[in-house]
Amino acid sequence: MPDKDAGTPRVFIARHGETEWTKSGQYTGITELELTAQGVTQVQNSGRVLVGPGKLIDPSRIAHVYVSPRQRAQKTYELLFSSPVDASKNVSTTDRLAEWGYGEYEGMVTSQIRALRKEHGLDTERPWDIWRDGCEGGESAQQVTDRLDDLIKEIRSFQVNHMHGEPGPADIVLVAHGHLLRAFVKRWLGYPMEFPLSLMLEPGGIGVLSYQHHNVEEPALFAGMAFPTPSSLNGQIG
Repeated sequence: MPDKDAGTPRVFIARHGETEWTKSGQYTGITELELTAQGVTQVQNSGRVLVGPGKLIDPSRIAHVYVSPRQRAQKTYELLFSSPVDASKNVSTTDRLAEWGYGEYEGMVTSQIRALRKEHGLDTERPWDIWRDGCEGGESAQQVTDRLDDLIKEIRSFQVNHMHGEPGPADIVLVAHGHLLRAFVKRWLGYPMEFPLSLMLEPGGIGVLSYQHHNVEEPALFAGMAFPTPSSLNGQIG
C-alpha cells in the first residue's frame, strides 16, 4: 500500500459465487441456492490470488469475518478460506448481511417486477428503482440502511483504535450478496441509498474499503490499488 495508507485497517467485501439465479438475473433473497461449478471456480480463483499469508487478505491480520446466513455465502466463506481464519471464534453469521428482502419480487427479474408494480398502480411517473422504492412485502431502503448502519458502527468502533498500524489484527471481511454489498458501500461512504452511485461487483469478486488520512471519520473506497511484492506486503497491511 502507499506509505501514507500503510497500517490503515481494511474492510474487504466478498460477493458469493455464481448461482443459477445469478446467471438468469433473478432476484435472490431468502431462496437457498447452491453455487454453480463456475461459481465455485470463481471463488477459488479469488481465494488463490488474494487470500493467504503475505497476500492482500492475510488471515493473521483479520480481526473478524462476518458472513450472511444464506447457504451460498456460507459456502463462499469456506472456499475463500481453505484454511480456517486464526481464532475461528472471530467468524460470525449475521442477519445484517442477509441479502435485501425482496418480498413479492423474490425470483423475478427487473422487467417482471416493473410489470407487476404497474398492475398495482405504482410508478406512474418513473420506473421502479430498488434503491429508492424498496420491495413490496419486503424491505424498504430505510430498513436495509438501518441494519447496515448498525454493522458499520460496530466495525468502526473497533477499527478506530487501529488507525496507525497498532499491534494486533484489524482487518474485517464481509461475505454476502450483490445488492447488499453495494448498499454497504453506499452507507460506508455516507451516501443515502437513492444516491446515484453506480457500482459493480462480480460473483466471486472482492472489493476493498478503508479510510483516508488514518481517520475513522474519512471512510473511503479503493477505486484501484497497486499490489506490492509478497515480502513488502507483509509489513504494509494493517
